[in-house]
Amino acid sequence: MAHLLVVESWVGSMSRLLPRAIRENGHAFTFLTRDLHHYLRSAPEGTAHPLLGARNVITADTNDIEALLPEVERLHGVLGFDGVVTSCDYYLPAVARIAERLGLPGPGPEAVLNACRKDTTRRVLDDAGVPGPRFAVREEWADIARAARDIGYPLVVKPVDLCAGMYVRRVDDEAQLAAAFRALADFPVNARGQRRTSVVLLEELLDGPEVSVETVSYAGAVQVVGVTDKSVGGAPAFVETGHMFPAALPLADAEAAEQTALAALKALGLTDGVVAHTEIKLTSAGPRVVEVNPRPAGNRITELVRHVTGIDLAAAFVDVALGRAPDLRHTDTGLRSAAVGFLVPGSSGTLEALDGMSVRDLPGVLEVQLAEPGRAVQAAGSNNEYLGHVMAGDADGSGARARVETLLDGLRAGLVIR
Repeated sequence: MAHLLVVESWVGSMSRLLPRAIRENGHAFTFLTRDLHHYLRSAPEGTAHPLLGARNVITADTNDIEALLPEVERLHGVLGFDGVVTSCDYYLPAVARIAERLGLPGPGPEAVLNACRKDTTRRVLDDAGVPGPRFAVREEWADIARAARDIGYPLVVKPVDLCAGMYVRRVDDEAQLAAAFRALADFPVNARGQRRTSVVLLEELLDGPEVSVETVSYAGAVQVVGVTDKSVGGAPAFVETGHMFPAALPLADAEAAEQTALAALKALGLTDGVVAHTEIKLTSAGPRVVEVNPRPAGNRITELVRHVTGIDLAAAFVDVALGRAPDLRHTDTGLRSAAVGFLVPGSSGTLEALDGMSVRDLPGVLEVQLAEPGRAVQAAGSNNEYLGHVMAGDADGSGARARVETLLDGLRAGLVIR
């Protein structure tokens, strides 16, 4: 039995998938958090949050890495950790620092930080010749407006240190750019109490479909698990509305996406002990890197992969954190494709009705998870406002995406927000 240190987590699906993977592989974990109530509040009424299945739950200021390192070193001397992980983007750099301090497996702290900071990712990839959009990194309004004119409208405005598509916006002119700049300035602290940087990333708006390449690296070798597609809505925001694995792509496009992702991981130094989710735009000029995430994919993509290939990316995440070879053997699951679609609210108010009974027992349905009536609803501006999801598989080919869209239509018919 190995003992992992889990430092914070998202409160969504990975907060359940990661503890399951740890337990099912016969390991135990200690959970470290600055705010236990953050997780208690997220658990459905009458249930315990999965992270509370930890051997130990310890409170410490996970936002102060310099104070945290000696504290974790002391804990390591008492409890003995074999690996350290987090499923929350905001703590990936801290985990890399902890692993280095304790002599545990994991990628280098600089590589992880460079991947987590969108502006640094752009600079590293640009220096290495890995294709991406034209971009500029600016802080003051006058410089931002000037850089936007140089790149040319329409373009994309991004914070460099937020997740889930928060405050990522398409802007078509200087007035929209100013509104996006003000919105970012009005959000100086993220949801985990970490002060944000005021730096803004401007990027050329890329054409073409977006996909992600799921990879696992161990002992200096990176293995591609597959390519996932993505649909996006909520303009001018970029809200992920669904995914299918594997993406229904011509072989040449899939291989081009994979090679671009591998080049990005190599440039960043993420070739050992990393489960990564690299987003690629398949533009008319060729593949371009959108983002490199040094952790397993969110939005149930890991489950799509598992349903089709039998590969458990959450378990692989645990294995590489322990310095062990991950099991990436494909098994026959009976499915050729699996897709997930998200119910994205287009208006704000209170959820009055949402009935999933019409789809739960239909053929091919793998998961249905829906919000309960009475919930306050916010019109979606990021991936944080979903009202639920439906997942389905196809045993014959690439029909899972169409199946999910049909199921979502049935759910939308019973959706009432007032």
